[in-house]
Amino acid sequence: MSHNYQDSAVVFIDVINDFQFDGADKLITHTEKILPNMVKLKKFANDHHIPVIYVNDHYGVWQADLHQIIEHCTNETSKHVIEQLRPTKDDYFLMKPQHSAFFQTPLQSLLQEINKKHLIMSGIAGDICVLFSAKDAYMYGFNMWVPKDCMASEDEDGNEYALYLMHSVMKADIDPIS
Repeated sequence: MSHNYQDSAVVFIDVINDFQFDGADKLITHTEKILPNMVKLKKFANDHHIPVIYVNDHYGVWQADLHQIIEHCTNETSKHVIEQLRPTKDDYFLMKPQHSAFFQTPLQSLLQEINKKHLIMSGIAGDICVLFSAKDAYMYGFNMWVPKDCMASEDEDGNEYALYLMHSVMKADIDPIS
């Protein structure tokens, strides 16, 4: 991709996840397939000095405390995902009350403050939270790259359809990171 990344931010959606819900067994399987690519995306961001913003479900904790969310979500199923994608002290961490990373969060204000207009989006579940976030990003006028190998959903068909919508309707680039 030939983009000047000076105006970019990486947005990881719901990667701190407990995988303790109906359908989680399928979601963790698909997440494990894309995990190396998400790690690659994080390294790409660090190498290019692109800010990384984690926007995550609150899991009923409702404390904007990364460490409490990690403690709540860490279990035998999620531990290896969290360890590989754990936010660093230089990353941003926001909580969201529902599906979209923008809905009732300070994400739009943060992106405006740090002057970012191009989003590189990755996360789980792609056909719900990433899709809703991409829809809002599009409505707010952001350009997007949603690498298709950095997004997972419970069902692969749902993931593919979400990518199709992001590309065809929201004008997102969906070229893979790898």
